[in-house]
Amino acid sequence: MNWYDAIGLLRQQRRAAVLVTLVDVRGHAPREAGAKMVVTADAVFDTIGGGNLEETAVATARETLASDAPAHPQELTVALSDKAPAEHGVQCCGGEVRILLEPLPVRESIAIFGVGHVGFELARILARHEVELHLVDSRAAHLSPERLAVLGDAVATVVPHVAPVPEVVLGEVPAGTHVLVMTHDHAEDIAICDAALRCAHLATIGLIGSSAKWTRFRRRLAEEGHDEAALARITTPIGLPDLPGKAPAVIALSVAADLAHRFTVAPSAAVQR
Repeated sequence: MNWYDAIGLLRQQRRAAVLVTLVDVRGHAPREAGAKMVVTADAVFDTIGGGNLEETAVATARETLASDAPAHPQELTVALSDKAPAEHGVQCCGGEVRILLEPLPVRESIAIFGVGHVGFELARILARHEVELHLVDSRAAHLSPERLAVLGDAVATVVPHVAPVPEVVLGEVPAGTHVLVMTHDHAEDIAICDAALRCAHLATIGLIGSSAKWTRFRRRLAEEGHDEAALARITTPIGLPDLPGKAPAVIALSVAADLAHRFTVAPSAAVQR
């Protein structure tokens, strides 16, 4: 598979990778400037020329993937000479190449349960970002093509789920998904919270509502067997506490800003293999 098709496949599979490009070639080299390959934790797609050159790039890319530090593009210069240091065999073409390594992170996945006034405004904001956006509602009209037409030019991948029993969708979303619970029905909300707490693959769980609502939910969830550590996984209320206003668009803006901060500080788990 060539590097271009590999990016599409890995994006779909939510697998982290590094795009490796020969940005400059001086003298003789196995490939010309512009040659690319994609490296994952256990696979390589395409080639930049093989030998020590390629193995050095692969090793560096995998160090980046294994690191917990924020991933940034980096450059390497590799001399293709029998006098140059080489960990993976001598390559004596006689030239020198400059390599750019660009991390291709896994997109964040967000599931909004309840696409009412606030959920719809939140979807409009999040759709402008490079995320996988799952919209879940038990009411088909709230996910109709006509209502979602405003998201037609979305940057995000938008996946609607009409689900009479919304909590079943938790088993369909990817590992590392951030869940936001904001349905029209408190009975649905608590059923989703209960099911979400039983899912180990989710990143965060947020619940919209007042402190009085959470007091009732907390008691009910404890009765269902969830201990203090489990209950602490639910964040409520959601959004930025210092942003005033109760209009749906304001609440949505607050929640989106808080999510953006969470992504920066603690990105969700990526499928590395």
